[in-house]
Amino acid sequence: MRVSQFFISTLKEAPAEAELISHKLMLRAGLIKRLGSGLYTWMPLGLRILRKIENIVREEMNKSGAIEVLMPAIQPAELWQETGRWDIFGPQMLKIKDRHEHDFCFGPTHEEIITDIARKEIKSYRQLPLNFYQIQTKFRDEIRPRFGVMRAREFLMKDAYSFHTDADSLAQTYQLMYETYSRIFTRLGLKFRAVAADTGAIGGSGSHEFHVLAESGEDAIAFCPDSDYAANIELASALISQQEHDKPTGVMQKISTPNKKTCAEVAAFLGMPLQQTVKTLAIKVHDKIFLLLLRGDHQLNELKVRKIPFLSEFQMASEADILQETGTIPGYIGPVGLETCVIADYAVISMSNFICGANAEGFHLTHVNFERDLKIPDHVFDIRNVVAGDASPDGKGTLEICRGIEVGHIFQLRTKYSEIMKAGYLDESGQMRYMEMGCYGIGISRIIAAAIEQNHDEHGIIFPATMAPFQLVIVPIGLQKSNQVKDTVEKLYQQFSNARVEVLLDDRDERPGVMFADMELVGIPHRIVIGERGLKQSVVEYQGRKDEASQAIPIDEIFSFITTKLCIN
Repeated sequence: MRVSQFFISTLKEAPAEAELISHKLMLRAGLIKRLGSGLYTWMPLGLRILRKIENIVREEMNKSGAIEVLMPAIQPAELWQETGRWDIFGPQMLKIKDRHEHDFCFGPTHEEIITDIARKEIKSYRQLPLNFYQIQTKFRDEIRPRFGVMRAREFLMKDAYSFHTDADSLAQTYQLMYETYSRIFTRLGLKFRAVAADTGAIGGSGSHEFHVLAESGEDAIAFCPDSDYAANIELASALISQQEHDKPTGVMQKISTPNKKTCAEVAAFLGMPLQQTVKTLAIKVHDKIFLLLLRGDHQLNELKVRKIPFLSEFQMASEADILQETGTIPGYIGPVGLETCVIADYAVISMSNFICGANAEGFHLTHVNFERDLKIPDHVFDIRNVVAGDASPDGKGTLEICRGIEVGHIFQLRTKYSEIMKAGYLDESGQMRYMEMGCYGIGISRIIAAAIEQNHDEHGIIFPATMAPFQLVIVPIGLQKSNQVKDTVEKLYQQFSNARVEVLLDDRDERPGVMFADMELVGIPHRIVIGERGLKQSVVEYQGRKDEASQAIPIDEIFSFITTKLCIN
């Protein structure tokens, strides 16, 4: 492809609204152009990358035995109302009405649609298992679309749905999809981790997320470097401490702590470690107040709290609720002397001689101990986020924390949708049974942004080879002025094209610096520079996108040099 026959539109500076580096670089490299909030046009360079990812995903899904379909993007409300998700899914569902005032939505996902197909088409156990997939545009009405294609209203997704006679069959396909996803992200050249995750709005009995590792990732991942354990921090389990209580070292005292409301402020004021403090959070379930106790340096995990049956509908208590229950304001509440139901985190129950609020504005208590100064909490649960250094739940080491960008998610739905929608089959004995289901998604357009977050430098994007828009760029110096340069460039260009190398010839009448900057910005892995000075010595200049310096390669060796790097026979 010649640049003069293609379309490249780069920018020196990213628009002001771009925050993430991937958003800035995708706009600067001309991969996308903004149409409106959360809406982007995929430009020629960006579309080439999108199609490459799509092809790898399709190849691996086909290899797994999945069957491709294409379902409507616009879905009737009736199916979503049947499962109850028309209201549950929330305001992020983009809803519309047709001219007859019938309700529809732009599909954010397709569980209802595929289950409707299955209940109409699958009748016997002999037809199972089946795994259908599609690659299609999805829509979500994000409250604040941001970060470019990372969180857009419209995005390209691969979603698959499997149907089974029993849980064992589902588990086999789930494992197959786990392995398929691992191959996809490996082929794409990405550093990733599969982590145990919550099922969220999709539902089901178990799931794994696939995260591209990047410091800018919005998700925290807990993993054990000594084992295969990895989980989203929301799901990672904190084990109960086996440490024995220290004995009380002094009498509980009420200490003045004026204007010190946070545990960090109190610890600094008293010259004590933050780990020696206990934070007390008040929550409300219907009309009842509960107190949650956490170590001062730990963070509440709301998802874990909601999984406690009697706290599933909790909300944070208001200042008025706290004042009425404790007689004081937030920042000074504590469990001592109150009749309120107390739920302690595992880490708190092993503490002694700790600091907590005194239920009096401007005061805290020191040297507080369970049993002596207050009763053992009513309930003890794991209600915090794990931190680096915590014991791994599999008992094989300690946890570390890294950040990741979710690009894939697989679920064991079980019979969540098949029971509601009466999607059944006849088993060997002629009995009707509900189909077991699995669901498997990959955010294809999101992968590009995630790859850039993981692979970039001060010059621009460094695409992994399998998703780069072109494999090789030829940059001539003085193309319009030197017949020798022109003849050499044309010969090499045809030679690479005939060998099916994805080669881009920058035949613009631009300064070398402009061409170099553009090609580094868009992230093409290999670059050849051809000029009269080098040709006088029968060499061309080669530089890989990650190389710090260029190297001279004899002109009669450059073809084999490049094809060897590209693994082309």
